[in-house]
Amino acid sequence: MTIYVALLRGINVGGHNKVKMAELRSMFESIGLKRVQTYIQSGNVLFDSADEADVLRRRIEQEIDKFFSLSLTAVLRTSLELERIIKNCPFPEEVRRDAEASTGVETFYVSVLLEQPTLDGIEQLNGYTSEIDEFRFQNREIYLLLREGVRNSKLANNLFRLNVPSTVRNWKTMNKLNNLAKAMVT
Repeated sequence: MTIYVALLRGINVGGHNKVKMAELRSMFESIGLKRVQTYIQSGNVLFDSADEADVLRRRIEQEIDKFFSLSLTAVLRTSLELERIIKNCPFPEEVRRDAEASTGVETFYVSVLLEQPTLDGIEQLNGYTSEIDEFRFQNREIYLLLREGVRNSKLANNLFRLNVPSTVRNWKTMNKLNNLAKAMVT
């Protein structure tokens, strides 16, 4: 069995696509996934499965559409991939430490992509960097340092230019999901 984290795009954002986490857990269990748990209200679901990620993703997306009448993207990562995202963060330790300690505006995020973007897509993002917003790219993740927050960030608002489905989580959430996944291993 593999521990997965499903990061659902667009759940309970700005009052739209409202889904109760108990109903989401129930839906995941109804398709045979084990040890299902959710974290906060924004579509983070941890579970066990012996199935391949692509098969799971398609099944999850179909069931969410059927059960909640929502067409959305589910981005999956294994517990090992999630740990790698945290461990191999290309930003300095100071940025990560500040993000973990922050009680104000969140400034450090990870955009988790369905697939690796093209170099042309990455180049397009370079036009939206500044002293305020910068990013680092690794594999299927874009690490975002948005010093004035995500809401008015030109960089964050142009992630669609990658032409790859994605969802964004703040650094604290990524670390919490990693810790929850590790706890499921033991």
